[in-house]
Amino acid sequence: MKRLLVSGSRASCLLIIALLIMAPVRAQDDAASIFKSKCVVCHGADGSGNTKMGMQLKAADLRSDDVQKLTDEQLTDVVTNGKNGKMPAWGEILKPEQIKGLIVYVRSLASKNKTK
Repeated sequence: MKRLLVSGSRASCLLIIALLIMAPVRAQDDAASIFKSKCVVCHGADGSGNTKMGMQLKAADLRSDDVQKLTDEQLTDVVTNGKNGKMPAWGEILKPEQIKGLIVYVRSLASKNKTK
C-alpha cells in the first residue's frame, strides 16, 4: 500500500512538473495562433507589414526599433484600444492574458528578424 502511495505521489509530481514546463510553450502557441488569425492580414507573418492590406494602411513593421522600443504598457494600449482608426481595438475580443501573450510574441519577431 505504501508503495502505491509513493508511486502515485511521484507520478503526480512528474505530471505537475511537465505541466509547468509546457505552460509557456502552450501560451506561445496560443499567441502565435492569435497573431495568425488577427494580425497577419496587415502585419504579415513576419510582422513586417509587407502585405497588400498592410501597405494600404501603412501598418507598422512590428520588428522595427520604433515598435520594439515601446513599453509593454504602450503596446498593450495599442492592441487593446486600436490606433489611428486603422488598427482595430482587440480589447473587447481578447482577454488580457491573450494580449500579454501577443506582446511577448511581437517582441520575438524582432529577434527572428535579426537572425536572418
